[in-house]
Amino acid sequence: MIKLKGKSVFNDVCIGKIHFYRRARSVIKRYHVSDTEAEVKRFHDAQAEGLRELQELHEKAVKSVGEADAAIFEVHQMMMEDQDYTESVENIIRTQEINAEYAIGTTADNFSSMFLAMDDEYMRGRAADVKDISDRLVRILSGAGRDNELEDDRYIIAADDLAPSETVQLDKSKVMGFILQQGSASSHTAILARSMGIPAVIGLGGDLTEEADGKTAIVDGASGEVIIDPDEETLDKYRKIKKGYDERKALLAQLKGRETVTLDGQKIKIFANIGSPADVAKVMENDAEGIGLFRSEFLYLQSEDFPGEDTQFAAYRQVAENMAGKKVIIRTLDIGADKQCAYFNLEHEENPALGYRAIRICLTRPEIFKTQLRALYRAAMYGNISIMFPMIISVSEVRKIKQICEEVKASLKADGIPYKDDVELGIMIETPAAALIADDLAQEVDFFSVGTNDLTQYTLAIDRVNRKLDPFLDTHHPAVLKLIKMAADSAHKYGKWIGICGELGADPELTRTFLKMGIDELSVSPSLVLKLRDQVIRTDMREEL
Repeated sequence: MIKLKGKSVFNDVCIGKIHFYRRARSVIKRYHVSDTEAEVKRFHDAQAEGLRELQELHEKAVKSVGEADAAIFEVHQMMMEDQDYTESVENIIRTQEINAEYAIGTTADNFSSMFLAMDDEYMRGRAADVKDISDRLVRILSGAGRDNELEDDRYIIAADDLAPSETVQLDKSKVMGFILQQGSASSHTAILARSMGIPAVIGLGGDLTEEADGKTAIVDGASGEVIIDPDEETLDKYRKIKKGYDERKALLAQLKGRETVTLDGQKIKIFANIGSPADVAKVMENDAEGIGLFRSEFLYLQSEDFPGEDTQFAAYRQVAENMAGKKVIIRTLDIGADKQCAYFNLEHEENPALGYRAIRICLTRPEIFKTQLRALYRAAMYGNISIMFPMIISVSEVRKIKQICEEVKASLKADGIPYKDDVELGIMIETPAAALIADDLAQEVDFFSVGTNDLTQYTLAIDRVNRKLDPFLDTHHPAVLKLIKMAADSAHKYGKWIGICGELGADPELTRTFLKMGIDELSVSPSLVLKLRDQVIRTDMREEL
């Protein structure tokens, strides 16, 4: 029995077999072929099968994560059919009289080197893609099974870390938990685990090795412990713990349809945070009253190029329609800091969290901003969409944003495209500057939403993704709570509402504090909605804090 210790992401327990996510490439052997045309045909047959696989993956991804997130598979299809790529493989087979696998590998190396030598950051990013499609073709030719394809059972996925494009490909119905060597609480995998309501432990380091593949393990999302090859006594203990979690979930399910109101009659709305249209299923399953944060940057992070207006419009419209009139707050893109996107060509920064990110990119690259805003105003025709802007530090920024919004609406009107004129506009309170001038900002916008992750980071001068600083991080620091109270008072002074969409919104130790502040809405991971509702309806604010 081996015990590993990491950092918890979601408090639940699972028991199952480990499936280690592999990226290993096939070993390619070179051999002579006498019938080169037959070998070319063999390559073309593999191409056809590869395109079929990619189309299948695209269709599956569209259903599970939406059109925008599935776009990567369309890009790979285009690259696999690329004339230059195809002609290179054919030429090597014919001139060198060698096998298709080796010709593909040589072409992949040549194209990858060519892409990496380019100045353009986006084109350099194509190096990994050409390797990916080439690996797929070689695997097909060698007759090997599909990489990371899960069987009928459910598994605990283990990896060093997982990129957004990799989590997209997972069959989430077969994932019961995540265990990662690296990762942070704000990584895409961590967000996915919380959205799915499954246990996850990150930061296990090198002690988590591929030797664990196929072994039975216990993931304790409460303690951050992973137990590999547990003995029967330990298994029995955790089966009882797991049963307790399941019974608790069943009790919480009875709260669906209940109004979120305290014993003394104070109401608060509980919304959910999402990262893609596919997450709406979890929002509805857990009976959230709306969506308090749609992280639109994931449409960008999971795309190979800037998602176009129509692509974004389709994603936003899908969410708005599915929520059937319930509020959907969409945050404009928050790229930068710990969320890097190659094709934005952002320069290296010594302090990226304090640098060129979020609204600063939007205001200095208005062509990107206006494309997103056009999609948002169009999609607002199909539901109750509000737009929220991140990383605000001044009134002048808000006024500039409102001016751009008016320009976008004028352009849509000139183009004869239907749009909603009176979309609610709000801002994130996630910098101390915004909280300190909240009185002025409240007169410019319709609502506030507190991003407690960044507000804590900037107030305490602690990098939120640096695990070495965890001992110094006090998420309940009086300074952070005072800034939230200041923003709440300013919002209510001018008749505006205020919510919290950061991690602290789900902190049970702060629920009474937020209720006392008069916070109007808490937005949390879908899987935490009913748990938070249960806590609120058991609370009596007439009792002393």
